[in-house]
Amino acid sequence: MIHVIDTDHPWDVNSINSGHTEVISCLEWDQSGSRLLSADGDGQIKCWGMTEHLVNSWECTQSSSVDGDPIVALSWLHNGVKLALHVEKSGSTNFGEKFSRVKFSPSLTLFGGKPMEGWLAVTVSGLVTVSLLKPNGTLLTASESLCRLRGRVALADIAFTGGGNIVVAATDGSSSSPVQFYKVCVSVVNEKCRIDTELLPSLFMRCTTDPVRRDKYPAVTHLKFLTRENSEQVLLCASSQMGSIVECWSLRKEGLPVNNIFQHRSPVVGEKQPMILKWRILSATNDLDRVSAVALPKLPISISNTDLKVASDTKFFPGLGLALAFHDGSIQILHRLSLHTMGVFYGSSGSSQRVGEEPAIKRQRAGGPTLHFKALQFSWTSLALVGVDNHGKLHMIRVSPSMGQLLDMNTLLRHLLFLLEYCMVTGYDWWDVLLHAQPSMVHNLLEKLHEEYMRQNQALQQVLSTRIVAVKASLCKLSSATAARACDFHAKLLLIAISSTLKSLLRPHVLNTPDKSPGDRLSEICAKNTDTDIDKVMINLKTEEFVLDGPPLQSLQQLIQWVGDFVLYLLANLPNQVSSTGRPLPGSIVRPGFGFLRDGASLGMLREMLVMIRIWGLLKPGCLPIYTATSDNQDSMFLLFRLLTKLWLCSRDESHPQDPDETLIDECCLLPSQLLVPSKDWLPINDGVITKVQSKHPLRLQFGKPYTLPGVNPNTQVEVFRSPASQRMDHLRCLHLGISPTEDSKACTRCGCVTMLRSPNKTNAMRQWEQRWIKNCLCGGLWRRIPSTLT
Repeated sequence: MIHVIDTDHPWDVNSINSGHTEVISCLEWDQSGSRLLSADGDGQIKCWGMTEHLVNSWECTQSSSVDGDPIVALSWLHNGVKLALHVEKSGSTNFGEKFSRVKFSPSLTLFGGKPMEGWLAVTVSGLVTVSLLKPNGTLLTASESLCRLRGRVALADIAFTGGGNIVVAATDGSSSSPVQFYKVCVSVVNEKCRIDTELLPSLFMRCTTDPVRRDKYPAVTHLKFLTRENSEQVLLCASSQMGSIVECWSLRKEGLPVNNIFQHRSPVVGEKQPMILKWRILSATNDLDRVSAVALPKLPISISNTDLKVASDTKFFPGLGLALAFHDGSIQILHRLSLHTMGVFYGSSGSSQRVGEEPAIKRQRAGGPTLHFKALQFSWTSLALVGVDNHGKLHMIRVSPSMGQLLDMNTLLRHLLFLLEYCMVTGYDWWDVLLHAQPSMVHNLLEKLHEEYMRQNQALQQVLSTRIVAVKASLCKLSSATAARACDFHAKLLLIAISSTLKSLLRPHVLNTPDKSPGDRLSEICAKNTDTDIDKVMINLKTEEFVLDGPPLQSLQQLIQWVGDFVLYLLANLPNQVSSTGRPLPGSIVRPGFGFLRDGASLGMLREMLVMIRIWGLLKPGCLPIYTATSDNQDSMFLLFRLLTKLWLCSRDESHPQDPDETLIDECCLLPSQLLVPSKDWLPINDGVITKVQSKHPLRLQFGKPYTLPGVNPNTQVEVFRSPASQRMDHLRCLHLGISPTEDSKACTRCGCVTMLRSPNKTNAMRQWEQRWIKNCLCGGLWRRIPSTLT
């Protein structure tokens, strides 16, 4: 069986019957986390993909095999994308300087330089087998011996070079045998896969050449390249029944000494000393307890001497430490080059301890077999460790960014901010960074993140515009004081999406209009024209550009209705949100919508959409938002546009926002007596563990049983905004699903946004909207299927 678990809902385990007949020896995720490779002791390799892009639904899409030859190492081919993270530039204002793209070639390219997808495996008999995924979905496979004299390979690892080559390290398991290295080149010739191998310099572990330790550690138990993209540094662990020793080696270029006979001849002009590649030992540990698992950091920090000095000056340690798990249940974090201990975790003996806190008294170990980790992995930012122990339990361990050193709050905030920016730029999930963000830090992190974002150039701001809103929303959920702002950020994501979708439906009246699209012209005119009369703003637009056929307009009514309800809700709640000073009323709860009152850009976007909807209403009255008014001759859209424009005029100059005047607040006070204000079902309920792990006490969870704090309603944080028996919402289609929906639904693993799995719509315009959210939620999170009884 293969079990797939999402870290925010660890009880919701999806078990796949893999169809492997032998023990699975390797599991490898691809870079995106949407595909998984599994290989077994019979040489079978299977590629798994998500069904309908759901993290808890998987199917086998491809398979290859080397019959009867167990797989010892497995890797996806490199796609040529490599980022470097520059700690010394962490104070820079430019994201491009902090995180730079490194020139790196894919393992294999298709026409036009596009990387070819596929995987590579090493077998126990010394074969390397490659499977390439052709664009049409078929597989090209080939196998080749690593070297002429094939021998047993007990352990192997795979790394990639910047030139597009693959390096394989292999050992037969005996510490007295050499660790061999091979260069592997993959190419496609005449529609066939071809593999070329070449022998590289090898090494003998130093513990076997040391007379004191010669026979002490007979077996090599772990062999790993320090990073996937660094084939010049390797970590080796040799063990016996009693203990282990770890060595770190580096490949260096050295001058080849010339025999004395040739020393005295006159040198030829331009002749250089011949160079040779040679493995040199960088560092080794003293005798350790027996190592059961090794985890290497994934954060791509460069590790030259200057970088290491910067890390010690800035006290930025993520990515510098590797983790060793021992048979006594403890974990040590060692510096990845010097192998000095940076922190210790005593997991199995009583209460867990923070990394870096040495115990005052060595604890007494309980009798019986101890728990120890069989497998260990770092998260992408190295701020969390996940491990599976010998009893089949899953553990998630927080790794302090300061490695237990006492840091002032500003330094800690700067480190977390740096890693949040890294996740924003790369697209990796920032879940493990949130583990370290205490509720008291949330406000500062939000402010600083916004400041850094505003310093980027316009193009990069546009690329990251929705991602930063998603990061802010997930940060706000960590603190009850900012929970209402999470609603605002979620609403803003939906607003941006609806605005761009509705504008994309507009087509220029004449095809050869060179300057701006109708959507851009609409934004420009609405920004210039400050009139509070919607019809006067409408006159300035070329209404022929807004002519759409009836069916698309009618099918989008639920999105148009959301915009109309949202404007009404914002204005009706304005008197509750602000006093005459424009600040929240003292003692009042900051309600959803407060964040929009000074957000000129979002208010301007709502204003544009009201104008567009007004024009469409002339063509197709059925698409207009429906309001329940107290008088028959009430022009609801006219009234709302007038009040919205007044509010927008107060906040459109973001550097000098003004407070809403008394007359506007008075008019908004009257709104609930003129129009029925809808109750907004704002925030998707986030039932993940991230909001519950802020305390230092470990959580105990059980597979199959959703977690709730004892005696506390799981939805306390959002209780202000909804009652438990309220209508359930399809948050993307803006539809009510009833109190207990019968439709199969999917929920976002990050924000909890719920939407139906199957589309009830037949029209193209609504299908287009739904297609945008097939792979990811509004916030960029992944989808998981939820049974109809739980929705």
